[in-house]
Amino acid sequence: MPLIFPNESRSYDSARGAVRFWGYQSSMEFSFFVTTGALKKVQPDMAPDEAGFLDAFDTNRDRICAIAAVVYARGRKGSYELVSSDF
Repeated sequence: MPLIFPNESRSYDSARGAVRFWGYQSSMEFSFFVTTGALKKVQPDMAPDEAGFLDAFDTNRDRICAIAAVVYARGRKGSYELVSSDF
């Protein structure tokens, strides 16, 4: 069964400097974090604040989820971090 991202929820985690979102495979839920550095690479003109990070995530959600699926396929972990080099 493929990894899917039906949950539109996301939140900014200031301690991690990342936007958190969730993916699912069957009944299993996995946490993903896309760093602000990765978001800056995807959308260089974003505002460097919480609203800007969330907007950059929302604008690029399909691309981010596609990369998240690739990172997930590298090996199972408790959570996954997407960084600049993933993009």
